[in-house]
Amino acid sequence: MDLAWVRDLNSLAMTSNFSRAAEMNHLSQPAFSRRIKALETWVGAELVDRSTHPVNLTAAGEQFLEAGTQALSRIETERDLIREAQAQPDRYLVTFATQHSIGWRFYPAWLQEIESGFGPIMSRLRADDLPNCVAALDAGDADFVIAYASSVSPGIDATADMESFSIGQDVLLPVCKAGPRGRPLFHLDRNNSSSIPYLKFGEVAPIRQHIEPLLDKLELTRRLDIQYENSMAGALRIKARDGVGVAWLPKSLVQPDLDSGDLVVAGAKRWSIRLAIRLHRNTKKTNSLTRKIWTHVLDASS
Repeated sequence: MDLAWVRDLNSLAMTSNFSRAAEMNHLSQPAFSRRIKALETWVGAELVDRSTHPVNLTAAGEQFLEAGTQALSRIETERDLIREAQAQPDRYLVTFATQHSIGWRFYPAWLQEIESGFGPIMSRLRADDLPNCVAALDAGDADFVIAYASSVSPGIDATADMESFSIGQDVLLPVCKAGPRGRPLFHLDRNNSSSIPYLKFGEVAPIRQHIEPLLDKLELTRRLDIQYENSMAGALRIKARDGVGVAWLPKSLVQPDLDSGDLVVAGAKRWSIRLAIRLHRNTKKTNSLTRKIWTHVLDASS
């Protein structure tokens, strides 16, 4: 896949017009159309709804564009870090590994706040599935892991070499598209006998550990009708905005959608799940810089 295709799709999303998007990218309209078609072939799905005027992205197109722009940003950031590291070979590159949902909004603001007190940190972000983050920490390929914990699950199991403390909070909210007059299209408290279309985290997503105990406790599991399953919170967010069903998503991720009214909370407070955001380290895989960062963050959190 040509990374430029992601930029092509973004231009089309911005303009809703093949000719204007082609002009933005200094291409002829036929050449631009061929590139979009090549991207659709690579993905294996239609990304653009050509039956509408102006054209719009399909749900698959929105999902891919969101993931693609994030991946492209990460690649460009890694390139810049590599160049900086080569220019300053004596500086250590600190690696933070996070769950995808945390890396999306919480991590950038948190790091900026830490650097305002500690000073600039030459760092990189590894947003990945939690088991991969933990494996990287154990192998020494990551210096810190940032992960969710709740009253029903620690997120990361404690070991003799693992230390952690809380650096923030979040909450999992049941959200869905708004119906008439801004009310939830699907309401968890409306009728105890009716089924609820459910957008579910996939089997490999550890965030399920925090959600499923609540669903069982409040006897909601039997009422849930699974419409879509994905391990990426971003994909569930898009489906929720499209009105497909209810998803439990981090408030930090969906706050812009709540502010705009694209999503609304689908139930009373009892359906929400409080999360702690914890910083973890392997005490056997540290150095002088990461120990100083750990101490600073611990003092700041206290």
